Amino acid sequence: MVFKHEYDTVVVGAGPAGVMAALGAARRGTVLLVESAPMPRDKSCGGMLNEYAQEFLGRIAPLPSSMVRDPEHVHFRYVDWDRGIRKPTGLRFLNVDRREFDDWLVSLLPDNVEVVGLAPVTGFEQDRGGVRVSVKHEDSVHEIRCENLVGADGARSAVRRTLGEGSVSNYVTLQDFCRLEGELEPYFDCIYMRDIGDCYAYSYVVPKGGFGLVGSVYYPKTKRPHEKQDQTMEILRRSLPALGETVKREASVALHVRAATDVVAGRGRVLLVGEAGGFMSPTSGEGISYALNSGMAAGEALAGHSPDEALAAYRASIDPIARNIARKLRWLPFMESSWGKYLAGFVPTPIVSKVTEGL
Repeated sequence: MVFKHEYDTVVVGAGPAGVMAALGAARRGTVLLVESAPMPRDKSCGGMLNEYAQEFLGRIAPLPSSMVRDPEHVHFRYVDWDRGIRKPTGLRFLNVDRREFDDWLVSLLPDNVEVVGLAPVTGFEQDRGGVRVSVKHEDSVHEIRCENLVGADGARSAVRRTLGEGSVSNYVTLQDFCRLEGELEPYFDCIYMRDIGDCYAYSYVVPKGGFGLVGSVYYPKTKRPHEKQDQTMEILRRSLPALGETVKREASVALHVRAATDVVAGRGRVLLVGEAGGFMSPTSGEGISYALNSGMAAGEALAGHSPDEALAAYRASIDPIARNIARKLRWLPFMESSWGKYLAGFVPTPIVSKVTEGL
């Protein structure tokens, strides 16, 4: 890779938010899209596309069937594990392989977008002329100038920290890939159980081809999360014999949005999108649709406005997304409380289904 000295836009992070930002910014000029991980990238994620994400992507390009796993569609189901309560909902997801999904998104980028993996950003500075970005690649640090920088580097965004906007706390997430030794029901189960301890938020189980994905979310500062995941897996396997041996376990983090002020558009000529900007549902943990929409909004702002005006245009366009997150935050204390989870078991299934669609 031979880096140019100047690009119109540099995007940090090659996930859905970064790709959408690069796709839009490419209409203005040259784009450098850098990713700290190898390409194609891996993302510890259930790989569920909700109907909003499917509709969004359908306007861009047909979704390739090769990335869809069996069963093709799964419905969200609320599970109170201890009380044996299962409440299926009308919320339906397309079941995809997340690595292949991200790789497909990158393939949509035009030729004036250069994509480089294993290239973390080590710092940046803004001045009147734009942004000077330091990118490390193959043991060399490259100094690159751009008119705008987009931070799409996830829940632990280095761009956000360098910008001085403060970081958002993160959940600890672990995901086991289990060989299937039978069939799992075609649901995306969201499971609450009470034996793991106060550090435990929830788990999810979903069939994906020949595997069963079991992910668990633990609150920030959880000690020995792998031991907690072992305990969770032991409990689940007692009643789900289809979950065979774990062939891979992934560890990651997810955004722990707790206040409307966690959502930040950026500063100066730097825009923040996806989890870097605080865009994720605080109630369901769904982030792909938020990443796609915030990334596209940033790309359109960059394409349609001058470098100095792009942030203001972006901030205005994401106001509905920010208000959506603020609305969901009002539900959070009830949903996370022990009494809220207990009362949910008595709510009729049609009402649970309706409420879930808004989360």
